[in-house]
Amino acid sequence: MRFDLLASPVDGVTEAYEVVAGFDGVLVAGLLRPGTEQIAALHALAAALSGTPLAGRVAEAVDKTVAGSISDEHLAALVAARSALLGASHDALLARLDEAAGRSREPWPAAGPGTPAGADNLLAAARSWLSELAIAGWRGIDHDLVSHADQAVQALLAEPRLRRLGALLDGFAGELRACAPGATMPRVPVRRWADLWARAVLLAQPGALAAVEPGTVSGRLLPLGVDLHEHPTAVQAQVHAVLETADGPRLVRASVSAPKVDTLVGSGVWQLLRGHSALLAAVTEQRAMDLTDMPITSGGDLIWSDAHAKPGAPAEPFATARVQLATASAAPVPPLERHPVRLAEPVLIEGYTATAHDDGVTITLPGLTVEVDVERMHGAGPLTPALVAASTACVGLLRWDGGWTIQPLAVEAQVKRKTVAVHAGAWAGGAADAAGAKAEAAAADAVKVLRERAGRLLRR
Repeated sequence: MRFDLLASPVDGVTEAYEVVAGFDGVLVAGLLRPGTEQIAALHALAAALSGTPLAGRVAEAVDKTVAGSISDEHLAALVAARSALLGASHDALLARLDEAAGRSREPWPAAGPGTPAGADNLLAAARSWLSELAIAGWRGIDHDLVSHADQAVQALLAEPRLRRLGALLDGFAGELRACAPGATMPRVPVRRWADLWARAVLLAQPGALAAVEPGTVSGRLLPLGVDLHEHPTAVQAQVHAVLETADGPRLVRASVSAPKVDTLVGSGVWQLLRGHSALLAAVTEQRAMDLTDMPITSGGDLIWSDAHAKPGAPAEPFATARVQLATASAAPVPPLERHPVRLAEPVLIEGYTATAHDDGVTITLPGLTVEVDVERMHGAGPLTPALVAASTACVGLLRWDGGWTIQPLAVEAQVKRKTVAVHAGAWAGGAADAAGAKAEAAAADAVKVLRERAGRLLRR
């Protein structure tokens, strides 16, 4: 990789973030009566979009907001403006990363319209609540306002095509409820809540959740590592991999998920995902999977089904990374996913110096210094920041958080004078080492107790 290309700033990204930060600040106090500073931030948003097809709608939305007569349509225009700036930043950063990695990326297909999700009344209810939030602002939230989402969330979760929006609103409402009343909050998570709110507004628009028929793909799947996404009520294991096809290697992702309770954490979450044992076992055993007509989205996400996969030959992730990553093509990013926070590109880094410090670990490469994203390193595997600090090679996800960071998925490190490979997902399909077996046994007991309690409640 040309790491020196990542050291220089990408034109326009800092300026776009400043405009977005100004708009996000408006949401803190709400859109009902914007003050002088908030009005200036809204006009800056309109000015940033002045040369785009959105210019007219955004300018009108800003004028209506300042005049105190904002509607759902105007909110959608403001969110579209914010998302366009972040989307352009995402594209510029991704182009720089692809250039540094020498990676080719497929164009987004010109697909026809998908199948509408329907239930327009539920989408309207979601938009109504999101509008109330924007008008009240984060400082104006209270338990009554948050509870207005409950009925809509339940209805959205009951509708399979709208469940994506329902899960987002459920989690967002949970965060707001835990922090209410907003007037007494010592600190507001301005960017995070603005991101969640804007994402929900986009998904609540008619047609945003239209179902698109997936394609199929066949080939040999070579796992690189697992990124575990854990929340109080859900867990998802996202396997990053190289897929060898007749047209050449390509980067893909395979995700499996399950509901959970907030008391189940650490290695216990793997117990909930064992219904997809073939994929998780392949990660743990460092084994390839032979896929036949596996469904896949245009964005490179496999819609995993064990029926379309069977175990293959051994495949060591570092060998895969050293041989395949340089030539593997990447999938295009779906339009609604274009946000810098989404950047998570698999890379192999070697020949670096790792240094531990009070706040984490820093990796120094030729021409670039990156921080290790230790907050994303979960406790459901044997990989630790100390091992990263002792490592000499790393397969990880290159991310952006105001600067480039690396999230290790696996490292080669010196342990008892031997170079060993340690993987974050080593316990996904069942732990073999003593520490993992102990954690596995404790987690199995916890899951058994929870299932017994759930069974008793359902029988009542």
